Amino acid sequence: MASNRPAPEAPFMPSQYDGDTFVYGGVRPTEGPFEEWNPTEESVRPVRGRHRVGKQRGGGLARSSTVLGVGVIAAVAGGGMASAQTGKPPVSISMPDLPSVGSLISDEETPEGSATALSDIGVVADEATEQGASDAGEALHARIMAQVEQQQSQAEDKAAAEAAAAAEKEAEEKAAAAKKEAEEKAAEAKRKAEEEAKKKAEAERLAELARQYALPTSSYTVSSTFGQAGAYWSSGQHTGLDFAAPTGTLIKAVHTGTITSAGWDGSYGYKTVLTLDDGTEIWYAHQSSINVSVGQQVNTGDVIGRVGSTGNSTGAHLHLEVHTAGSGAGIDPMAWLQSKGLTV
Repeated sequence: MASNRPAPEAPFMPSQYDGDTFVYGGVRPTEGPFEEWNPTEESVRPVRGRHRVGKQRGGGLARSSTVLGVGVIAAVAGGGMASAQTGKPPVSISMPDLPSVGSLISDEETPEGSATALSDIGVVADEATEQGASDAGEALHARIMAQVEQQQSQAEDKAAAEAAAAAEKEAEEKAAAAKKEAEEKAAEAKRKAEEEAKKKAEAERLAELARQYALPTSSYTVSSTFGQAGAYWSSGQHTGLDFAAPTGTLIKAVHTGTITSAGWDGSYGYKTVLTLDDGTEIWYAHQSSINVSVGQQVNTGDVIGRVGSTGNSTGAHLHLEVHTAGSGAGIDPMAWLQSKGLTV
């Protein structure tokens, strides 16, 4: 350890107070004499080495020491003792328990209990910090939990709303499907009812017509139909409907009308024409005999002749043709008879 260099001694010079020393209010004879000393660069050079600061004794500390102690304690309370990063190990500093900061700063007396001891400031600060941190943490936790509950509540409300909307939509779809199905069933039932009504009306009409119309002969067999092709007919196809029956079988008027033709007609043999009230012509050919005359009015079922095989014929039969009013075109006799409620 290096020793401190001794300060140079001041030169001795005789004093004007020879044998007397200056004291407060006078000169003490036991001290002195003193001379004026002017410091030099050599004499004021800082002394190197370790120095121990003597603990100050007495009733109080210097104001600077008090401020230092308060700063150190405040640093400890705020977050711990700060250490200088100089590469040297930290030096521990111990401070005596002081009565109060106020008593060190002010010379006036402080009422008992009005100040906190410096040694307790760090503890109080730590407790306050911990309490503040705890309160802040609890507040943050409470806020987070409140947000979580709010979000969960919103999610549940949204899910419930979506479920309700989906259920409502499904119910509407089911109701619409049920309504459509009911409408379809009702429409189908209505259609069937209308069809049944039409069928019934048609049956009634045909029944009424059947009372007004009659088949041209009885005990017959249909031997040739309308439009049938063959070499027997000059046009290459059959122009009427053939009822094969024994010679002499009665031929009847199919409906009320007037006889407009009766006699021989070449390939048709003996032929009778019955004109109905609507202008339709019914031709009866190949008769063996004719029982009516031109201009005669006949009713449904009246006998107008008998089955034969006259003209271009290969056997006893009634050749029946139907011609429409106006144009005189031939139509299918079977279809025409069926339209009048007759079964051929």
